[in-house]
Amino acid sequence: MAEATYRGTVYPWQCDHVGHMNIMWYVGKFDEANWNFFARLGVTPTYLRESGRGMAGVQQNVSYKRELFAGDIVEVRSSLLELRDKSIRFLHEMRNAETGELAASCELTGVHMDRRLRKACAFPEEIRGAVEALLTK
Repeated sequence: MAEATYRGTVYPWQCDHVGHMNIMWYVGKFDEANWNFFARLGVTPTYLRESGRGMAGVQQNVSYKRELFAGDIVEVRSSLLELRDKSIRFLHEMRNAETGELAASCELTGVHMDRRLRKACAFPEEIRGAVEALLTK
């Protein structure tokens, strides 16, 4: 089930010379959605700091469907696609909140890491449980 993980607006300074939101801002808004999505799974800032763990993006595929312009209201909804022992794959859909039109989508694969060892490591059981609960919704 897709849940809202980002809401915001497009500001004039986020637009490029042709008048629509520049691609760097699409990626930035998807990145903000990542952290809200992770927090719902228990991968919170506190968890990351206290456990010495981190998340690393290893693949990101963005599809641009419609332009967004200054003043447009944006919503990103995120859904879980797959959980593996050390990695997670999920999808973001960015829509114009006024019209409902799909502006862009982003499929990401992230890896759960031990920051000290700089290596991938398994998700703990409490996070796996939260992720698996999302998969069964």
